[in-house]
Amino acid sequence: GCVVNGRWAYAAFMIAAGVVFLLLKQLIPSPKKYTALPWNVRFCLAAGGLVGAVIGAKLPFVLSVEPDSSFWLADGKTITTGLIGAYIAVELVKLLVGVTFKTGDRFAIPLAAAVAVGRWGCFYNGCCHGEPTNLPWGVDFGDGVPRHPTQIYESAFHLLMAGVLTLCFVRGWFVTHRLQLYLICYGLYRFGTEFIRPEVKLGLGLTYYQYTSAVIVLGCALQWWWEARQAKAKVPAEPVS
Repeated sequence: GCVVNGRWAYAAFMIAAGVVFLLLKQLIPSPKKYTALPWNVRFCLAAGGLVGAVIGAKLPFVLSVEPDSSFWLADGKTITTGLIGAYIAVELVKLLVGVTFKTGDRFAIPLAAAVAVGRWGCFYNGCCHGEPTNLPWGVDFGDGVPRHPTQIYESAFHLLMAGVLTLCFVRGWFVTHRLQLYLICYGLYRFGTEFIRPEVKLGLGLTYYQYTSAVIVLGCALQWWWEARQAKAKVPAEPVS
């Protein structure tokens, strides 16, 4: 979880992350099918993603405390369920407005780069840190105990993914599946790093975020498989000579 004390540092990096996202999104060309959509449909898709991300990011914190509507305005949030919320919301909006083609590719690079920036806000705020460590790069976040700077680990991961996704864009790899690729990789990464984070263990000794990560990986992998199967079924069979 992440509850802000160093409010200014955290807010500055969150704003910077938003700017990075918007700038990179403008630099990446949109598919012709997307630009051909009416402006109100594109607005609904963007608004759906934003609302879904906000609800998803806040929901675990709201459910973990006594019911209080003001908690929605507090600082606690988690990117893991935020990504799920945004993804599901956009898919639902697409279903409602009749958009049948993939729209996520253009968001993958901006999202990865934005999260890479935003995680530094968590680092300077002292939240989302890891377990105690004797490694030389352990950081004291205020309790006198050197801990894994998992915020920096995650920032490096997302920066690496931004580079990988850029390479995919340049080479034309994984067209229409780049956002799924990013989310699957993040789910696997987050599942692994939870072992060095001080989160509450649930069933089978796994944390809430590990179960959430498993849902991300499984859900995106199944969707990818289904879409590949549907695309293959649409390819006309070669005539038999």
